[in-house]
Amino acid sequence: MKNRIYQSLFLGLTSAIAASASYALISPRMTESAISVNTIVTPSIYDAAADFLSDTTPQIQYPLIVDYQVKSGESLSSIFSKFDLSKTTLNDITASEAGHSLVDLDVGDMVQLKITAPGELEHLVYKKNPIDTLIATRSETGYDVQIISAPIDKEIATVQGTISDSLFLDAKRAGLPDKLIMKLVDIFAWDIDFAENLKDGDQFTVVYEKFLVEGKQVYTGDIVATEFTNKGKTFAAIRYKDEDGNSTYYTPQGKGMKKTFLSSPVDFARVSSLFNMHRRHPILNTIRAHKGVDYAAAIGTSVKTVGNGKIIFRGTQNGYGNVIIVQHGEKYTTLYGHLSGFADSQAVGSEVSQGDVIGYVGQSGLATGPHLHYEFRIDGVHQDPLAVNLPESFAVSEKFLADFKAQTQPFIDKLNQATAATPDIKVDTLVAQKKS
Repeated sequence: MKNRIYQSLFLGLTSAIAASASYALISPRMTESAISVNTIVTPSIYDAAADFLSDTTPQIQYPLIVDYQVKSGESLSSIFSKFDLSKTTLNDITASEAGHSLVDLDVGDMVQLKITAPGELEHLVYKKNPIDTLIATRSETGYDVQIISAPIDKEIATVQGTISDSLFLDAKRAGLPDKLIMKLVDIFAWDIDFAENLKDGDQFTVVYEKFLVEGKQVYTGDIVATEFTNKGKTFAAIRYKDEDGNSTYYTPQGKGMKKTFLSSPVDFARVSSLFNMHRRHPILNTIRAHKGVDYAAAIGTSVKTVGNGKIIFRGTQNGYGNVIIVQHGEKYTTLYGHLSGFADSQAVGSEVSQGDVIGYVGQSGLATGPHLHYEFRIDGVHQDPLAVNLPESFAVSEKFLADFKAQTQPFIDKLNQATAATPDIKVDTLVAQKKS
């Protein structure tokens, strides 16, 4: 009976060999002759043979190449044990800096093993990601482990869209990756309040980098140029890398997009109540000045400080509930009220940077629903956060203007090409601006 089972398994194994000559995990730089392939065994058939034949070793022809897919709970150590490979071999491979990446395998990863004799591993191939492939090859002193990276091609892509529902939904429909949607918000955060000021018909164009291996996109790069037309006014931003490789976004004329204060402390929230010195309080039912702007958002939504500064109050304050007040230099303070909680590792006296999360939207104090109450004060006097004139940004220094122009002009050209269908929207170059 066992012989018949063995014969059946061996025939099945032979069929799998004929049908499974796959080299998908071998680096493109390795030629076919680099690996002598006599047999390819799929893990399921190999496991079945091991289960049925407890005291008979299958007469498998070597060298043996196995393409193994990592299952839940498995590690390289358990895979080596499955194929009777020693811990010494495992340690030789994972001891190197390159081999250390094999310690953390993910479910679904593929590992290719070439076994030349029982317990003898000739080489291992592991595709870490679409770009990098790890190859461990036996040598006289142990195993040589190296990572071979496939050549990467860079392309410039363009996405355009029109607002009809929301920036996120419309940008997704246009094909803009999620991370670039958030980047777009960050770039224009000083000029456009995406919570309050977006209108149907607003338009955006994004020029960005994408990276490909063998014609397939492997990851998305940065936005290199973009423009956003909001309520008839067009804003444009161009990426510039300085001599240290730091990226900053400027207008095409070299003026920094980043300003002293963000236009809003909450992303994608809805303004539910405006600045009004004669508003009737919704709970107290009396005429009581509303000296800030309310942003309706779900409890737990992140609240960001709109500028660099120092926390001068962090606690409970009358009807505001949980409150944070940030001092920005000598003249400016901002208040964030009705919070559900505060960010960890911050306290009164903590220095915060623009965009840092300082708390979370809540409903503490006198509030009819979850929202952020936001105030902006100049020399202690309340100002309408949506109308106040904010300090301007810094421009590219004269020293780097020539380099700025040379580096950004191709991006400006790409942006103008993309918007050629809408001639009323045109990005001025640095030269044109200087002549005007």
